[in-house]
Amino acid sequence: MNNRWVLILADMLLILHTMLVAFVILGLVATFVGHFLGWRWVRNFWFRLSHLIVIGIVVLQSWLGVLCPLTAWEMALREKAGQAGYEGSFIQHWLQSILYYSAPDWVFTLGYTVFGALVLASWFLVRTRRRRD
Repeated sequence: MNNRWVLILADMLLILHTMLVAFVILGLVATFVGHFLGWRWVRNFWFRLSHLIVIGIVVLQSWLGVLCPLTAWEMALREKAGQAGYEGSFIQHWLQSILYYSAPDWVFTLGYTVFGALVLASWFLVRTRRRRD
């Protein structure tokens, strides 16, 4: 596989990663906003379960000090293509500035844990429904 396609795959992973982050953040916002606005879909069991699982994985990885597999895979692809760091395409440059910050690990672990606790609390504050409404 030539370097161009490897970088395209790395960019696609970065987009997927960004979408998962957006799902976690916006999913929680939508759950609470939807509760107050009467949106039925925010009570969907499968939506809420997938939301809880994704943030649960993030929290667990941070507690264990494990790098996200999407990040590791993306970095490996960029290295394979001969790219050092995060310079390259437009997509890569802008999405990385959203996803990656420089802070001590404990800051991220605390942030993920607090956010995960909010998602877990949303299960009790905004009850799910398994059946179709």
